[in-house]
Amino acid sequence: MTRVTDMHYRRLGRSGLAVSVVGIGCNNFGGRIDAARSAEVVDAALDHGINLFDTADVYGTTAGASEEALGAALRKRRDDAIIATKFGMDTRGANGPDWGARGSRRYILRAAEASLRRLGTDYIDLYQIHRPDPETPIEETLAALDDLVRAGKVRYVGHSNFAGWQTADAAWTAETHHLTPFVSAQNRYSLLDRSVEADLVPALERFGLGLLPFFPLELGLLTGKYRRGDAPPPGSRLARDGFDRVLAEAPWDRIERLAAFAEERGVDLLTVAIGGLAAKPTVASVIAGATSAGQVAANAAAAAWVPGAEDQAALAEI
Repeated sequence: MTRVTDMHYRRLGRSGLAVSVVGIGCNNFGGRIDAARSAEVVDAALDHGINLFDTADVYGTTAGASEEALGAALRKRRDDAIIATKFGMDTRGANGPDWGARGSRRYILRAAEASLRRLGTDYIDLYQIHRPDPETPIEETLAALDDLVRAGKVRYVGHSNFAGWQTADAAWTAETHHLTPFVSAQNRYSLLDRSVEADLVPALERFGLGLLPFFPLELGLLTGKYRRGDAPPPGSRLARDGFDRVLAEAPWDRIERLAAFAEERGVDLLTVAIGGLAAKPTVASVIAGATSAGQVAANAAAAAWVPGAEDQAALAEI
């Protein structure tokens, strides 16, 4: 059986940070959509009870453009939002020279100050390292982040694209050195790509981190917009970006079985993609991009569908 609820909130890992079950991925801000459209998306999200906005200092046509658009959109509603941003990718000089050491104390402190300026805020709710820095000891990275937390410029810290062993290493390092621990992990995860369940998820369960899946709709394959053998609809993401290979190589048998599953339960494929993922025990919030208020409404509605035990077993079989 399934049940329908209003937007609800979960604690992020073992922290006190409460996030909506669906979050807004802001990678389209400052790029595919302009500042005005970004503000419409933000307003619609807040009106639907979504409080988590995830961006990064590399998002946008130019590095930092997404943070600037998000900051402008939240200028009068900052207290209603949870801002999550990321550092650690190549910002093409926007944060000054880094020599590839983007997990270092020097770089982290500079990147945080730059993000705070672009966001127009004096604190970041969740500051995440975008990917591991193999050249910098994790103790140095955690110590720099701990300094930002103690200074009040960052509330919580998380990581993205870490493996299970890196999660364990960071958790042990934080505990033994009395540093602020990571409370979240952001990795690719969908009903079509469950690879994190083999390695990362057990580590998150052991050390109490919340999972923030990105690409939950698999570039639109789980929205119901695309069909086997058909050309992508005009104006769609895959048509605009020319990702013909994505459609050609898509696992259509599984997608069609998921679509049939959705139809049998009177919901659409997007709802199953988001609601089914949100039902996973370690998932705190499903990060889904949006370029319009209508997409925000659809994503928020999807979070209201909660699969029962039989539904979850059927999804696992598919």
